[in-house]
Amino acid sequence: MSPFKPVKVTIRRRINELFNDYERGERPALRRADALFPTDAVAWRVNGDIVTMMIGGVSGLLLQMLHPAVLAGVWDHSDFRADMHGRLRRTAKFIAVTTFDHASAGQAAIDRVKSIHRKLGGTLPDGTPYKVDDPSLLAWVHVTEIKSFLDAWVRYQDRDMSAADQDAYFDEMARIGLALGADPVPRNRAEAEALIQSMRPQLKADARTREVAALVMGQRIGGAAEGVAASLVMACGADLLPDWARQMHGLPAALPAQRFGARSLARTLDWVYQGSPNRKVWPDDTTVWPE
Repeated sequence: MSPFKPVKVTIRRRINELFNDYERGERPALRRADALFPTDAVAWRVNGDIVTMMIGGVSGLLLQMLHPAVLAGVWDHSDFRADMHGRLRRTAKFIAVTTFDHASAGQAAIDRVKSIHRKLGGTLPDGTPYKVDDPSLLAWVHVTEIKSFLDAWVRYQDRDMSAADQDAYFDEMARIGLALGADPVPRNRAEAEALIQSMRPQLKADARTREVAALVMGQRIGGAAEGVAASLVMACGADLLPDWARQMHGLPAALPAQRFGARSLARTLDWVYQGSPNRKVWPDDTTVWPE
C-alpha cells in the first residue's frame, strides 16, 4: 500500500463531508455509465474537478447577481444570510448528480428545481414584477454558470483546451439549461459571449448586491487548511469575472501568488482523487456510496 494512501483517504473524506450533509445521509454522487452524459463527454472532465468548479461557481454567482431579478430571487426566497454554505453545496450537488449519477436521478434533480422555481416570484425595488422561472432569467443563470465553470477549468487545469472541446461543453450543458426552461441557450462559446454582452444593459450593482457578494466572498469553512483553500477560491473566483463585472462589484484582481496557489491546489486534489471511489464508474447495480 502506498504510504500516501491514508493521507489521500483522510483528505477525500473531509472534502466529501464539506460537500455533502452527512448528518442527513447525503453522500457523493456515484459516477454511472447510464448518466445523462456519456463517460467521454467533455462535461465529465470539466464538472469533475473540485477546485475549478468552486472557482467557477463563485465567479458565476457573482456575475448572476448583477441582474436585479436574479438578485431579487436570492434576496426574497433564499436563506443566504444564515446558510450560504448550504446554497453553494446544493449547487455543487445539482451539478454532480445531473452530470454523473443515473439519468433518472439527474432528471429527478431537474424536476425538483423546476417545481421550486415555478412557485417563486416577487417584485423588484422599483415595482417591476419578476418570476424565477422566466426563461430569459434562467438563460442568464445558465450561461453565466456554464461559462464560469469552463473558464475556470481552462485557466487552472487545461490552458491548451481546444476551441472544439470548449464549444462541445456548451453544447452538452445546453441539455440541462433547456430542461430547466432556459431560453435562449448558447451552443458554443461565441453564442455564450454574445448572450452575456446582450444582457449587460440590464445589470446593476447596489447595496443589496454588495451585501450578498460580501457574504459569498466571506465564506470560510472548516479549519485552517480549509480556510486557506477557501480564500484562494474566493479571490480567484472574483478574478475570473470579466473586468467590467469585477469593477461593478469593486473587487480586486487576484495576485499572481493566489493564481499560482489555486493552480497548485487543483493539481494537488487531482492527485488526491486519482484512483478514488469518487472517480470510479460504478456498475448499474451499485446504488449506495461505498464508505
